Amino acid sequence: MLQRRSSIFALLLLLPGLSTLAAKGDQDPIVVNDPQYGEVLFYFYQEDYFPAIVRLLSAKQQVLLTDHIEQADLLLGGMFLSYGHHLEAAGIFERLLADNADPEVRDRTWFFLAKIWKQRGYLDKAEEALGQIRGELPDDMMREARMLQAQILIDSGRYGEAVAQLARWRGRTEWSRYAQFNLGVALVRNGDVETASGILDDLGSMSPYNEETAALRDKANLALGYSLLQDGRPAAAKTPLQRVRLEGPFSNKALLGVGWADAELNNYERALVPWMELRGRDLLDPAVQEAMLAIPYGLSELESISQAADHYLNAVEAFYEEGDRIDRTIAFVESGDMFAKYLVESPRDSSGWYWRINDLPEGPETRYLYHLLATHAFQEGLKNYRDLSYLQDNLDTWQQSIDVYSAMLETRLEAYEGQVPRVENTLGRSNVDDLIERKLEYDALLTNIEQSNDWLALASEDEFEMWGEITAIENNPALAANIPEAAEVRDKIDLLKGVLQWQLEREFGGRLWQVRRNLRETGEALVETQRARRQIDETMRTEPLKFADFSDRVYGLGPRIDAMKLRIDQTMADQRQFLQAIAVDELQAQKRRLDTYTLQARFALAAIYDQASAEAEASE
Repeated sequence: MLQRRSSIFALLLLLPGLSTLAAKGDQDPIVVNDPQYGEVLFYFYQEDYFPAIVRLLSAKQQVLLTDHIEQADLLLGGMFLSYGHHLEAAGIFERLLADNADPEVRDRTWFFLAKIWKQRGYLDKAEEALGQIRGELPDDMMREARMLQAQILIDSGRYGEAVAQLARWRGRTEWSRYAQFNLGVALVRNGDVETASGILDDLGSMSPYNEETAALRDKANLALGYSLLQDGRPAAAKTPLQRVRLEGPFSNKALLGVGWADAELNNYERALVPWMELRGRDLLDPAVQEAMLAIPYGLSELESISQAADHYLNAVEAFYEEGDRIDRTIAFVESGDMFAKYLVESPRDSSGWYWRINDLPEGPETRYLYHLLATHAFQEGLKNYRDLSYLQDNLDTWQQSIDVYSAMLETRLEAYEGQVPRVENTLGRSNVDDLIERKLEYDALLTNIEQSNDWLALASEDEFEMWGEITAIENNPALAANIPEAAEVRDKIDLLKGVLQWQLEREFGGRLWQVRRNLRETGEALVETQRARRQIDETMRTEPLKFADFSDRVYGLGPRIDAMKLRIDQTMADQRQFLQAIAVDELQAQKRRLDTYTLQARFALAAIYDQASAEAEASE
């Protein structure tokens, strides 16, 4: 799990900003300019990749990512990779490589692409990707790249080229141990057992410092032991085979090999010791099955005919019972019930590349599932099946959401239709054009007042009334009399009129500016009113179209989701058949092996009976 996760995060460290952050090792925040990209990162850092992928694809389709286009593509490639979509991921990375001018980023990305292709079995593409590396990778990465190249050569059957490359390996790092092992394997497959013996023997004699190197030592000893056995040197083969740990994963095959080495040396009593040890181990292991036939064979060579017959009978009975259990397991697999047990744990809890089985389903078939899950094809197929189940649940959720969206749409439409008559009534009572016409008239009137210096036109209501009262008194006929009292009143009226006129003329400029400002603000308000009216008219024209568009989108999702669910159902059925085929083929292969061993045991048992019958007739 950590190895796969490190590959994805190593790819994502190529992102500008993330790589700098990783190099500094600090906690400086990464600036995200596009909110949609930030939302994607929110889900990504929680390892919730499906919603992150959905949101990223949606943002790309709506062209909402302007500042993080390249980073988003690289992130999308990494998340595709997390779901095992290596072809889509590789396509994204290769496209980015074509535009990327940074040699270091380009070489690192080609290296990780090579790892992806190698893991998926595309050896030619992996070799081509390694050939694209032009500069110097970091030391650890360069060693891994060289080892990857050697493994590609070995897997391709080009053992001579692999030997030539691995023979040039220098250094004493942990990688050198793997290089040594692969060199020994390549030499054996190339027919040079003598040279391979020295290399594998040196590796098989090392002192391991952790479980990984201990397993590597066991593999080296096992490979050396069986290569010597095949080369006709059983005595030499015993030494490396006996160095394999008795409790390690390769112990069964090593014990079987030690027994056959002793048998080749005609030392059947010693050969029976490891074979008897194997008899009590898991019968599903081919080494254990072969040991159950090797034991009576060794006993017959020691002329313990009765014991040999008993062991052959025990082997036949054990093989028969195991075959019967395999038949029941095959029927269980073909029923499809097995896959439902893997979905008891919610597929929403984890999906994609990182899912691992925590607990196997209980039942008599469980012991066979360990062997099935040891195969890469079945594991990957089971992950795909869970991912399909996750998608199916997700579509069910989306389908339920359609009802919510439909209710929201109907509520908004009802509210809109209720507001339309009120808006139309209000608009009908207002005439913006008349208001504009009146404003223009006021502009012209103000201009005339200014040009004629009509200070009385800008008097307040009280001032205008006062002016009218003064004028009325002034026009009173009684004041025309030539008497002192009338003259005194006329003087007072002239004083009042002069004071008022002086005050109006003094404030005329300020009042003119104030009125002109009010008219200008009124004009601006009328312009905004015109704009708002046009917006209202446009909204009333387009809003029904928007509602129709939303309605088409919402109600159109239902058939699309139904079609997608049908596709997923069909794909899940195909995936079940694929997994059933893998499981059944594996189980049938075990059954055929047991049938072969059973047949061999029966023939050997028949031979023993014939021999015993012949000896009995001879003694008579």
